[in-house]
Amino acid sequence: MKQESASLNTPPPSPSPAQSAHPSRDDGDPQALWIFGYGSLVWRPDFAYSDSRVGFVRGYSRRFWQGDTFHRGSDKMPGRVVTLLEDHEGCTWGVAYQVRDEQVSEALKYLNVREAVLGGYDTKEVTFYPQDAPDQPLKALAYVATPQNPGYLGPAPEEAIATQILACRGFSGHNLEYLLRLADFMQLCGPQAQDEHLAAIVDAVGTMLPCFCPTERALALV
Repeated sequence: MKQESASLNTPPPSPSPAQSAHPSRDDGDPQALWIFGYGSLVWRPDFAYSDSRVGFVRGYSRRFWQGDTFHRGSDKMPGRVVTLLEDHEGCTWGVAYQVRDEQVSEALKYLNVREAVLGGYDTKEVTFYPQDAPDQPLKALAYVATPQNPGYLGPAPEEAIATQILACRGFSGHNLEYLLRLADFMQLCGPQAQDEHLAAIVDAVGTMLPCFCPTERALALV
């Protein structure tokens, strides 16, 4: 995974339409496809890929507004995981994975189960700007949970989201692990990568955790 230390205080200006006119498939390799991950895919893609690049997409903000009754929660206690909210001023950091040849069908088959069947996500094409080459954007496939899916929870105060995260666990682990791994990824991206929503939830969890459970049990959660 490429994580260059290029200094980007703010995301660079959008390229001209000519620069952005790449299809979802890689122009240089029509058998290749880029898949953008902004949640658990940034640390656990679990599919074979040929290349990965850290970067961002414009026009979207990440929000813990999707319910999860399998990976990070249950039917009785849904966890909170992220989706993308259309936001003209938004910028969401993540990882784009390139899959080629037989990797394409294998990755899409796996992600259909993980993200669509079990997660309630739909696919959407986004423009991805690599951190090390933001003037060379790529078209990528992203999985987005919309308000129309039955698992959608929608907005809530960060403190309420933090309380829900602290209480939930699913087949992939505790919801708190999901939150902290995502926060760790953002720190690795550098100071130019900002996510105020994520940071507010992490701060709320830090305040609540000592009261929520003893220190030994809190450490066991992650």
